[in-house]
Amino acid sequence: MAARGVGLFTRLPLCAQRSQVLRPVQRFSTCPGTVAADVRREERSSGSLETGSEDRTPKKRFSEVQKERREQAQRTVLIHCPNKFSEKKFLKYLSQHGHIKSHFFYESFGLYAVVEFCQKESVASLQNVTRTPSVDRECAIPFRSRFFNLKLKNPSSQTSEQPCVQCSNQSPPSSRKLFELLCCAESVDDQLNTLLKESQLTEENTKLRYLTCSFIEDIAAVYFADCAVRPFGSSVNSFGKLGCDLDMFLDLDEIGKFNTHKTSGNFLMEFQVKNVPSERNATQKILSVLGECLDHFGPGCVGIQKILNARCPLVRFSHQASGFQCDLTMNNRIALKSSELLYIYGALDSRVRALVFSVRCWARIHSLTSSIPGAWITNFSLTMMVIFFLQTRSPPILPTLDYLKTLADAEDKCVIEGHNCTFIHDLNRIKPSENTETLELLLKEFFEYFGNFTFNKNSINIRQGKEQNKPESSPLHIQNPFETSLNISKNVSQSQLQKFVDLARESAWILHQEDQDGLSPSRNQPWGLAALLLPSVAGNMSFAKMKRKKPASERIKSLLESLKGGSTENSTNTNGKGTVTTQP
Repeated sequence: MAARGVGLFTRLPLCAQRSQVLRPVQRFSTCPGTVAADVRREERSSGSLETGSEDRTPKKRFSEVQKERREQAQRTVLIHCPNKFSEKKFLKYLSQHGHIKSHFFYESFGLYAVVEFCQKESVASLQNVTRTPSVDRECAIPFRSRFFNLKLKNPSSQTSEQPCVQCSNQSPPSSRKLFELLCCAESVDDQLNTLLKESQLTEENTKLRYLTCSFIEDIAAVYFADCAVRPFGSSVNSFGKLGCDLDMFLDLDEIGKFNTHKTSGNFLMEFQVKNVPSERNATQKILSVLGECLDHFGPGCVGIQKILNARCPLVRFSHQASGFQCDLTMNNRIALKSSELLYIYGALDSRVRALVFSVRCWARIHSLTSSIPGAWITNFSLTMMVIFFLQTRSPPILPTLDYLKTLADAEDKCVIEGHNCTFIHDLNRIKPSENTETLELLLKEFFEYFGNFTFNKNSINIRQGKEQNKPESSPLHIQNPFETSLNISKNVSQSQLQKFVDLARESAWILHQEDQDGLSPSRNQPWGLAALLLPSVAGNMSFAKMKRKKPASERIKSLLESLKGGSTENSTNTNGKGTVTTQP
């Protein structure tokens, strides 16, 4: 097979043997029965699953995972450590305050240790023996947190001949490493699963995200004693990749809730409060104060921006110790329900997350998505498109949201701000799909499906899992699953949608051509998913000349049809550079 295009990937040396690819060294200790142990067991089992088969181990509800993670974070501390010290002595010192359940080290503007105790009381014990540092020419604000500095009493004697601790990886793989791993895979299915494994959030990174939210909750609790700061979005929905932002919201719903079981007699007590004109005004005032607190008193919180006039007011900041870019909003419960829905879809079938990660990586490589707000397709929109596509398979791989609603019982009922957000919470009551299609076929069919989708007429709707007439004139219409009157892709421009269609058709053609050629995977040139991550053929000069004769998307559409009909010899040929051209 001829090489397709030139660029970063084509200049990379490919591995000759799988054993030459180095993986990051991680250090993680855990005890049976913990969330970490559960995740480790799930990772081991998922690696041996065949296409369409699923682990029959009972799966935890989203709310159960959230509760366990929050409790885990509350008994965990973050410690800034010297570059060289005795790990054994360090753990022995901390063990004076209670048994340590797990710990790991990572680097981010220094060396840090994340230490989880078995009991929450151990954290208080450690805080009681911790002093406020004295600072020359400055004044330290005496804020009591779970973020500590470890100092050596005799640095010269304790650092000599001490080995460096091993750190867990908190960053996504480099393009070089990822490409080498993909080219060394055994099949396209193996490529997609490899990309998922290398890019997904690790147990350590997930733990650090909940810990960061717990730190912000400690600050907010000074004003709102029973509040909770909950992560949502990519950090919790199982589709987050290493390096993604940390979205969180301040939940005040539990404060002052009326409990009929604790009241009696003829009287009713209410808190004395201040009133403001609207809920939005209250949100702005609360976030403004919290932004000031983070700026002045939050250890490790830098670059605070109060974006209070946005449609959804927020405080944006960087948590320097964890390396996360954070967005803090308020009472964003619909977003949390969306996170739970995606969590369920990701847990129902092992192919879902692998396909989503690969499509989103493909989109990022070809600049279809961007971290900067604009007319681009978002990762959330791409995830909805993959889910919708999997609902259209025969038999369906994923159920529709309406079907999940029919399975719900009384405790699952949920209405938020007038929007029906009801669906079943218990994953174990959802029947697994009987579809056994391979990831390779699904990837190819995904590109072909959306390369030929009638975006000008139809919308994407995961509630019903079928195409519907567009209710508006936006180039791309994807219905918000809960706020059904909203289009989550309203920002996408016609030019960006056309770029997506062109690249989808081109990618489908590349995969179809590999099938026609019948070539085996090769470590000497890109193939499968790796070939799709090369610069687009649409950028070549010969392709640009053809574009003047016929639009690229239409040309590739006809190529696909001819390939399926077995008549490619009369319609195309390939030049020495692997560029596809049409017969004059």
